[in-house]
Amino acid sequence: MRTHASTKHSHDDAPDTRAAFARLAALSDGPERDALRQELVNAWLPMSQRLAGRFRNRGESLEDLCQVAALGLIKAVDRYDPGRGHAFVSFAVPTITGEVKRHFRDHMWNLHVPRRVQDQRNRVRTAQQELSRTLPGRSPTEEEIAAEAGLTPEETRAGLEAIGSFRTLSLDAEILGGDQGRTMTDALGGPDPALDIVIDREAVKPRLRELPERERKILYMRFFRDMTQSRIAEDLGISQMHVSRLISNSCDRLRREIMQDAA
Repeated sequence: MRTHASTKHSHDDAPDTRAAFARLAALSDGPERDALRQELVNAWLPMSQRLAGRFRNRGESLEDLCQVAALGLIKAVDRYDPGRGHAFVSFAVPTITGEVKRHFRDHMWNLHVPRRVQDQRNRVRTAQQELSRTLPGRSPTEEEIAAEAGLTPEETRAGLEAIGSFRTLSLDAEILGGDQGRTMTDALGGPDPALDIVIDREAVKPRLRELPERERKILYMRFFRDMTQSRIAEDLGISQMHVSRLISNSCDRLRREIMQDAA
């Protein structure tokens, strides 16, 4: 049986599905209702595809956008209540566009960006596109973008930075303008062993001050002036064995006291 789902309005290309939605609302779950629901989805599918087309060239393929929009359309068909007196198109459009926007927000950002900054990014992007049509041969300034988007300078800068956060580069990506074959990984820093030395020195300083003067001098000569034990013994007029014992005892004491402080 032919339904009203294929009838067109004369003033636009939106299908007249009022009677079909009324009948859908009256049907119980079953094959007849499922078939009518599918017919309604098919009737409005061209509109959902047009809405998806508004989001092209934003890093997602049109085919994937159409699939997301179709999902939003199905949700709109399932949730629409003709008894409220509103036209389906006024309910479906925000439902479909909202589904596409959620897709971008939840699946397309490689870095976590707050929704507020995402909105600023979209407004900045739209302002750039509008200004590029009117400004002759140059890019718009931050001040011009802020005025066009209705944002503060700080919000505009946040939006501009967020444009670069939509996609991330692989660490294997080659650095533009650098040596051929040099990747992002090559530009990463590594652990600095000198930092551990700084921490150790700061930890031992107060304990060194508590050592007897001769032991402090021996440790200074051994570890800061890199003198041999035999040379230290000669300078101090004591045996090398005595120097070795003093160094060992001093180091054990320092290690023990620092471990107690850390605990």
